Amino acid sequence: MINEIILMDGYGLYVWSAFAFTLISFTTLYIVTKIQYIKENKKFIAKFGTLNSESAVIAKSQSINKQILSNNSII
Repeated sequence: MINEIILMDGYGLYVWSAFAFTLISFTTLYIVTKIQYIKENKKFIAKFGTLNSESAVIAKSQSINKQILSNNSII
């Protein structure tokens, strides 16, 4: 019974290797994305982490920042 699932009428090698390749690719993509996010987050905090409330209000009032922060930005 278990051999039939693993072998899949001769297509098991193709199916399981494709499954393993997909799983490894998605895992690698997730890890790389997470590492890049952490790196960019640290850069953001280093640059903007010490903004006081006055600077934040000025940044929000600038037109380019409004476009970036809005959902309907046209870039």
